[in-house]
Amino acid sequence: MIEIRFHGRGGQGAVIASKILAYAYFLDGYHSQAFPTYGAERRGAPVAAYVRVDDKFINVRSPVVNPDYVIVMSGKLADTVDVSSGIKENGLILINSELNADYYNFEEKCRVMCFDVSGIALKYGLGTKIMPIINVPILGVFSKITNSVSLESLKRATPRFVSTGIDKNIEALEEAYNLA
Repeated sequence: MIEIRFHGRGGQGAVIASKILAYAYFLDGYHSQAFPTYGAERRGAPVAAYVRVDDKFINVRSPVVNPDYVIVMSGKLADTVDVSSGIKENGLILINSELNADYYNFEEKCRVMCFDVSGIALKYGLGTKIMPIINVPILGVFSKITNSVSLESLKRATPRFVSTGIDKNIEALEEAYNLA
C-alpha cells in the first residue's frame, strides 16, 4: 500500500489535490481513498489530507501516520508544522518552495525535493500572489518524480474536481510534470 499525506493551509487546495490524486490512481486501475482532516475551518488554517493506494481493497480508515510520501503545499508550513512526522525511511517529502532542499533539516532519513510550483500556478493565473492555487500543478511534479500515477489519468481526473480554469490547470500540470 502507498500512503500519502498532504499538508496545506485552507484555500491552497490540498483537499482537492488529494481527491484528484486518488481518482487518478483509480483510473490507473488501483483501489484508492482520499479524505481530509481539519482544524479550525477557515482560510489559512492548517489542513491535512490523505491518500491511500493499493492493488486490493483498502479497509483502513484512519489518518496516514507513516506516509511513503508527504506533499507540502507551502514551504513556510514546513517551518511551523512537523511535516516529516512518521515518514517512512527513504520516504519523500515534496515541498512547494523556492528554497533549496538543504534548507529543510529533517532528522528522519528521508528525501526532500523542492519545486517552485507557486511560480507555475501564477504563470497560468491560478490563484493570487498571496494564495496561488497549486493543487493541480504539484500533482504533475509528484507524478513525474514518483512514476506511480500517470499524467494522463491526472489530466482525466482534474475536471471532475476543478470546475473553473480547467485548461489552465491542465497546462500548469503539464509544465510542472516537465519541470520535474
